[in-house]
Amino acid sequence: MIEGVRVKKLRVIPDERGRLMEILRSDDELFQEFGQVYMTTAYPGVVKGWHYHKVQFDNMTCIQGMMKIVLYDGREDSKTCGEVQEFFAGEHNPILIHIPPYVYHGFKCVSEEEAIVVNVPTKVYDYEKPDEFRVDPHKNDIPYDWEIKDG
Repeated sequence: MIEGVRVKKLRVIPDERGRLMEILRSDDELFQEFGQVYMTTAYPGVVKGWHYHKVQFDNMTCIQGMMKIVLYDGREDSKTCGEVQEFFAGEHNPILIHIPPYVYHGFKCVSEEEAIVVNVPTKVYDYEKPDEFRVDPHKNDIPYDWEIKDG
C-alpha cells in the first residue's frame, strides 16, 4: 500500500425499498476535515488523470458503475516512492480511498455505462489558486499504461 493511502470497505444495506451506503463519517478514523463534496463522471473507456494536490487529501468512492482508480507515489521522501497502486471501485467493490497530498491519481471508467465518483476533499476548491496540478494521462514519467491488462 502506498504510504498514507488508506482504504475503507463500505457497507451497503439493502432492503425492499432500495439501499443505503455510508461513505464518510466524521467519526471515521481516516476523517480529517471537511472541504466540500462533489461528483464527477466518466464515460466508458475514458481516462481522467493524472493530477495531485499539495495541500488537500481526497476521499474518493465510485457510487455507480466501475472505475479503475490508480495512484502513483512520486514523493521522493516516501518509503513507497515509485509505487503504483490500482483499485477497482464501484458497484462490485464499494470502497473509499483516502489519498494524501502529492500522490498522483486518476481513474478510468471500466464499466459499460457512465461511472460516477463522489469525492470529499479536505479543502474547498479555490477557483483563484486551485490546489490541483495536472499531468498528461499518457505522456509522462509515471510508469503506468491505462490499457486493459489481459491475463
